[in-house]
Amino acid sequence: MQKNLKTNLNEMVRAAVLIAIGIILPLFFHTIKNAGSIFLPMHIPVLIGGFILSPAYAVSVGILSPLLSHLFTGMPPFPFVFVMIFELAAYGFFTSLLYNKIKLGLYPSLISSMLIGRIVNIIGVYFIIHLFMGKQFKLSILLSGLFLKGLPGIIIQLLLIPLIIKALNKSSLFESRR
Repeated sequence: MQKNLKTNLNEMVRAAVLIAIGIILPLFFHTIKNAGSIFLPMHIPVLIGGFILSPAYAVSVGILSPLLSHLFTGMPPFPFVFVMIFELAAYGFFTSLLYNKIKLGLYPSLISSMLIGRIVNIIGVYFIIHLFMGKQFKLSILLSGLFLKGLPGIIIQLLLIPLIIKALNKSSLFESRR
């Protein structure tokens, strides 16, 4: 029981730190118009959380980061905060599931999770735009935003996150989930 309590406390602390980063990091990008949707700063701590947390804690980082950011800063804006909540929860869950439970490699887990999260985003935007707002849903515009406009953020994620995870796994201060 003592080990389980220690593990749970470690996960809570890691999740809390990642949530805080998920709220603070985007603030630096929101000073520049559309920089959040270009560099995707809130995605980084959630994806990292998927590698270093159990699925339940990784999902909590994915849910609480955009929710608390919206409550404190107004970003992401309503009603799209709900799309981000589901998208980032999917990032956290699938990264943790694929990497920590199924034991896929770092890049396959990361890329698969990024694609699954974007599918969740597409479904969420469809519901908001078409069903709730009654506007025409244009998949090509959404895909352009997700993959072309967000390309700098995607590249940052593909370069930075593996470096961070490899450094954490080598650190004597960090106990890997693998």
